Amino acid sequence: MASERDIFELSGPSHLTTVDWTDVDHRRSVAACLVQGVYIMQRDHQENRQGPNALAPPWWKFFNFDLHSQLIDNADSSIFGAIYKFKPKPDSSPDYTLSTTATPFHIIAFRGTVTKGDAFSRDLQLDLHFVRNILHQSSRFETAIQAVRNLVASGSQNIWLTGHSLGSAMAMLAGKNMGKNGVFLESHLFNPPFVSPPIENIKNKTVKHGIRIASSFVTAGLAAAVKMKKNHQQRNNAANNLFINLASWVPCLYVNPRDHICSEYIGYFQHRRKMEGIGAGGVERLAAQHSIAGLFMDAIGKESHEPLHLLPSANLTVNLSPSRDLKEAHGIHQWWRCDQQLESRTYRS
Repeated sequence: MASERDIFELSGPSHLTTVDWTDVDHRRSVAACLVQGVYIMQRDHQENRQGPNALAPPWWKFFNFDLHSQLIDNADSSIFGAIYKFKPKPDSSPDYTLSTTATPFHIIAFRGTVTKGDAFSRDLQLDLHFVRNILHQSSRFETAIQAVRNLVASGSQNIWLTGHSLGSAMAMLAGKNMGKNGVFLESHLFNPPFVSPPIENIKNKTVKHGIRIASSFVTAGLAAAVKMKKNHQQRNNAANNLFINLASWVPCLYVNPRDHICSEYIGYFQHRRKMEGIGAGGVERLAAQHSIAGLFMDAIGKESHEPLHLLPSANLTVNLSPSRDLKEAHGIHQWWRCDQQLESRTYRS
């Protein structure tokens, strides 16, 4: 029997009968619903719900989108993403056509880890790939980035990327790849994972701030030491230039402080602002481009991969509403509810 959370009429933002694409709350809600559509597509596939029995279509049709194509993982044949195409009705209200620069014509959405069915083992494998910073080497990501490149090459205007959890990591990786090539896609990333010690969970603000300052100085010092090695100089300069060029890409990150999977982004960006305030902005700008593990691997001559969470810029939205448990704090449903207490701030490098 289908869960109530899968049924749009019961759990979706059915109050959003018109969409103003210049409204940040509307944009966030629609992006989240289209990610949910991918989750439900996979569940429809697992439960063999087809035709009128399928529960996924209302999650995009309600907002005048068509399903352009599904993204299939060739390792397990699961549906991990979808490309949606905006198709306004002839009698659509002015809100749908208010701004052609704000209206997304295509949205590429990626789901996160599913905990039931045959896809779980593959998703878990990719979660471990993320932790090891090798998600870019997976066949799923190859399928995803090729779909993004093809859509960009087709000349389509105003393409969005969106995803939740593992799917937001996939969208972030695709966005960073495109951004490093000068293509900046609007991105809405829900509960993006951040691999680090859970410093944000420390209640004592002085201790927490002290740990972050010490970490920044250690990381910056290691980066400077590694950079002094002649055989690393050119590679480090190239990496620094790519990080600086990526500053023009400002993805929208949506995190919940009670979700330890993504909450570290709060401290990551706040700390950078505090370092500027105490006159240590240069140290932090250098530290923000590196991880200690990656620098150590460089120092001993081993190949390292840039951690996905290293971002120069972002629009960070934090859900300050109470959550009953981790499942609710990490869930996608919170991001289209109209009763949430949200706080947003833009950070630019």
